[in-house]
Amino acid sequence: MNESRAWFVAGTDTGIGKTFATAALIHAARKQGHRTLGMKPIAAGAELVGSERINEDAALLRAAGSFDPGLGLINPYCLMAPIAPHIAAAEEGVSIEPGRVIDCFNTLSAAADRIFVEGVGGFRVPLGPAYDTADLASDLGLPVILVVGLRLGCISHSLLTIDAILGRGLSLAGWVANCIDPTMLRREGNIDSLRTRIDAPLLARLPFVEGGDASSVSHLCTLPG
Repeated sequence: MNESRAWFVAGTDTGIGKTFATAALIHAARKQGHRTLGMKPIAAGAELVGSERINEDAALLRAAGSFDPGLGLINPYCLMAPIAPHIAAAEEGVSIEPGRVIDCFNTLSAAADRIFVEGVGGFRVPLGPAYDTADLASDLGLPVILVVGLRLGCISHSLLTIDAILGRGLSLAGWVANCIDPTMLRREGNIDSLRTRIDAPLLARLPFVEGGDASSVSHLCTLPG
């Protein structure tokens, strides 16, 4: 799949609404007639449903997609504990293998027109002793969409993350401003400051949505060119 059809979705931190933004982008692509899927290669924090591990974020991306290829392809590594994934993996005796993630991505790519691959946590989250999410993004070789959680400190977090993205030789396809703190002061001033400092298009300004219904804000999204 070429770069204009798949993207890696990174975040400025954990808990800033990557899944909400990713699902909104999936719905936006579907409304344009594209067969679209979301992928969450690594997730930490799951519940057992029967014999299957279910991570809430992976389940949301699965539900948002044009069709269901199966949770094993969407979320090949689902760890039980809601902690740093490299610690959760070590506790379970699991080694996160990049090749398995890439194989799942390639299988999804053969069936979909558009794919949004959501990372875990921020951009430099360890996945093993010498491997992190930045390495995974580099191995996939996809342009990056950065989700910025709008709260105090987001400007510095965004610029540092962009430095890390560009430092890996990856391109920044665009960014999403996601309101996670409805009480944030000078929100528009922060967005304006980011726009003047980020050399990539603002793809969406997502409001705070109680309950997180991503389909209700998909009309606010512009897909990367």
